[in-house]
Amino acid sequence: MNTILPAWPLLAAFMIASLVLAVTPGPGVLYIVTRSMVQGRRSGLASVAGVALGNLGNAIGASIGLAALFAVSSLAFQAVKYAGATYLIYLGVRALRAPPADAPAERLHEVPLRQVFRDGFFVALLNPKTAVFFAAFLPQFMHLESVSMLQSAVLGALFVAIASVTDTVYAVAASAVAPVLTRRGAFRSIGRYVSGSVFIGLGVLAACTGLRTQK
Repeated sequence: MNTILPAWPLLAAFMIASLVLAVTPGPGVLYIVTRSMVQGRRSGLASVAGVALGNLGNAIGASIGLAALFAVSSLAFQAVKYAGATYLIYLGVRALRAPPADAPAERLHEVPLRQVFRDGFFVALLNPKTAVFFAAFLPQFMHLESVSMLQSAVLGALFVAIASVTDTVYAVAASAVAPVLTRRGAFRSIGRYVSGSVFIGLGVLAACTGLRTQK
């Protein structure tokens, strides 16, 4: 294992850098916060699990050369990027078409957890900038004499684990704040418009940005 993970000083630097990057809001974090505020802690945690699995998929994809493909093929990168952007916009439109504010409060919690998980998975997986990020970030902490694919997968999994912890904090905090906003029904009245606007905005942002990566 000592040939897979870097020496402790470099591993510590990797963990600190990963923590800083993980707490920086990106599409995954905004998706988690929105789900947590609109639907509660359970949905927030389900979205954390989905985003984590999608990020892990990108890490594995980077380790087997998917990121290298994106780097040399603008067509492949653009195809996945626009697929992800389209999916985000679809989530936003679906949120805007949700039941109106005067529907029973329980209606806001009807989205199955498996669907929340699935949406989080695709939000993270269909962000090719994440794979490019892993390809650029992870090699700085790898042993050149070891098997790079295994190192990349292990370090990528460690990054995802760190991000999952910070995402969980976001989900718990957002779900704790939501009741204060809904005490008089104000947030419930605008919740679907907030979430829909966030998802559509993320989709437009994802379609318009370049290679700069957000988790």
